[in-house]
Amino acid sequence: MERVWYRLVVAYDGTDFCGWQKQEPPADEFGDGGVEGSKGEVVGRVVKDGVERVQLRTVQHVLERAVRDALREEVVLTGASRTDSGVHAWGQSAFFVSEPMGEKGVGWPADRGVEKLVKAVNGRLPRDVWVRSAEIVGEDFNVIGGATSKEYTYTIACGETRPIFGRRYVWHTWYDLDVAKMNEAAKVLIGEHDFAGFAQINHGRKTTVREIFDCSVEEIDGGNDVVGVGGDGVKLVRVRVSGSGFLYNMVRIVAGTLVEVGRGKMSVDDVRRVVAEADRLSNRGMTLPPMGLRLEWIRYGG
Repeated sequence: MERVWYRLVVAYDGTDFCGWQKQEPPADEFGDGGVEGSKGEVVGRVVKDGVERVQLRTVQHVLERAVRDALREEVVLTGASRTDSGVHAWGQSAFFVSEPMGEKGVGWPADRGVEKLVKAVNGRLPRDVWVRSAEIVGEDFNVIGGATSKEYTYTIACGETRPIFGRRYVWHTWYDLDVAKMNEAAKVLIGEHDFAGFAQINHGRKTTVREIFDCSVEEIDGGNDVVGVGGDGVKLVRVRVSGSGFLYNMVRIVAGTLVEVGRGKMSVDDVRRVVAEADRLSNRGMTLPPMGLRLEWIRYGG
């Protein structure tokens, strides 16, 4: 039987994960007490090249294990975006190749259908991961390099009412933010720029030039949101950023910078200056925590 190339669209609550990417650090780094409560939950142990390693709970590890169980095949799962610990996703892309062997019941042939594949995988996943859809793609599909645009959002609860039940999905500030000013500053970021002023200093990338297709800030109705974090008079503000790609912590720094504008601590001209100077040390905007960040979608092609 012929190989089949699959793309999955995956949603997850990142709170209890050590990020997307599989992590198998040496066991002796953690001692007898494990890493629970500090660097993440240990979900397994493995020996590689004579070194005992712990397997941390990551989305890639959990999802790959579920796909392998459903297909009875040791597939390798690759994700498009390496979201950090605590970051959520509504539209992560994951990719794997299956080599069906009909007589052994191994793999997932195309004629079995992607709807059944989604059900089979979801039935093996924990409650904080969900495969939204699956599709068959061509053998030239590149889940990382083929992505032409991505969108992230960052959600902020502001004011004196603090969300309790939605606290895993928003960052709270006591300040009542000026959304109009934040949105005006967000428009400064649209276009191709050197975004070194909005990246972690040790970002590890060869270039800090990126193109932002759109950036906006709006007050939203949390009751109609995917995670439903509104209610009880909570004011929710959402930063929305789409672009060709992003630097490490870039969206969290963009959101933190716009918060400073919303507080009146930075002006729209200050944001223009940060873009022009392309130096993180010139930017007073903080790096916001991960819980408010969500990967919304990843697009391919034109």
